[in-house]
Amino acid sequence: MKKLTLLIIATTLISFNLWAQSIKTPAASTTQTIMQDFALSSIEINYSRPSMKGRTIFGDLVPFGKPWRTGANNATKITFGEDVKISGKELKAGSYALYTIPGQSEWEVIINKGTGNWGVVGYNPTDDLVRFKIKPIDLDFTTETFTMQIGNISNTSADIMLWWDKTAIVFTVEADVDSKIMADIDKAFSVDSKPYFTAAQYYFENGKDLNKALIWASKATEQNPKAYWMFLLKARIEQKLGKNGEAKISSAKSLELAKEAGNPDYITLNEKLLKSL
Repeated sequence: MKKLTLLIIATTLISFNLWAQSIKTPAASTTQTIMQDFALSSIEINYSRPSMKGRTIFGDLVPFGKPWRTGANNATKITFGEDVKISGKELKAGSYALYTIPGQSEWEVIINKGTGNWGVVGYNPTDDLVRFKIKPIDLDFTTETFTMQIGNISNTSADIMLWWDKTAIVFTVEADVDSKIMADIDKAFSVDSKPYFTAAQYYFENGKDLNKALIWASKATEQNPKAYWMFLLKARIEQKLGKNGEAKISSAKSLELAKEAGNPDYITLNEKLLKSL
């Protein structure tokens, strides 16, 4: 009888454990992955998102003056697809742990090698690669769940933003794309198939030699006589060079071709440009 009772208890416990293991509940801190195209590659952030749940956050749940995993669970991981600069300090392409040390009037941001760390467990200051101080921003609204985002994106810079409760910090990532693109343009023009339009557009948008850009834009339209977007670029370059008469001719051609192609966006763009000439 005793053996039978023990067998029943053991069977019941095993059944309960199997039943419990089959139940899935929401994660206390959900994970999020952000992927953002940036410069000539991308930035990716993997992190966990704790919520306030009525708790006091900074100075209590997240103590001042101590390293914070900047989220929950594993250390927050940030991956750069190319070499970048943060706070003027160079960082090679790769994956890194993002730590912070919150303070009432000043935070410290840390880029560290320890991507396999569980939060701050395993964090070692000797693995720090970039470390800088930043002023926190007081918000006039409350964010329940810890949030990170990549914004204010240009060809050469992007802001990493994080906020929780009524506090935010923002820091800038920079990439040197100009030297790479200029080298690629020079290399591309050494072959038969020359990227006239792409090169002209880059020169126009980045304050390069506009006379050279106009030569390339003209060659692009000669090779692509139905490309209304190329004629619009040519008109914009001519306008910037003060050649309004030529710009009117190019924009009128672009407008005509855009109407033939049924592209309302370029019809509007050309109508606005012609009015300004």
